[in-house]
Amino acid sequence: MEPLIALVSVTLVLLAAGAAGVRRLRPWPVAVRGGIAAMFLLTGAAHFVGMREELIAMVPPTLPAPGLLVTVTGVLELAGAAGILWTRTAPWTAAGLSALLVVMFPANVYAALADLPGATPLIPRTAMQVVFLAAPLAVLAHHLRSRRRTRTLESEGPRGGYPRPGAAV
Repeated sequence: MEPLIALVSVTLVLLAAGAAGVRRLRPWPVAVRGGIAAMFLLTGAAHFVGMREELIAMVPPTLPAPGLLVTVTGVLELAGAAGILWTRTAPWTAAGLSALLVVMFPANVYAALADLPGATPLIPRTAMQVVFLAAPLAVLAHHLRSRRRTRTLESEGPRGGYPRPGAAV
């Protein structure tokens, strides 16, 4: 539940700051990226401090080297928390974090079905996972739409129907 609280609360605080006049926080994707960073900072740190043993226990027994898998996913989450904040890497990071969430979800299913201590029941966990996945996908979709819009405007040339300077006529 803490990761959900981090995602939502940080996003709301940043949206409020943008509405209050902090220019760099006005675009909603920036606020969502901040919430994603807070969430993955929290969950990534848990792979090393506080919940490491519980996370290792969540790795399905069919997978090798649970400790290594928890370490690798923790490093990826922490890297994602940093990468989502930088505008240049945000779209790539959003895609990577989305994939990571999908790949790690079976561990949550295993933990819920095996009734491991501290595991969130499957239905609430699935609902949270949908929210977690929606956040980076929204950032990625926004980037792709913005990029497509920019390309369309560039191909249309300046207003008035005149070709772009240097364009073949």
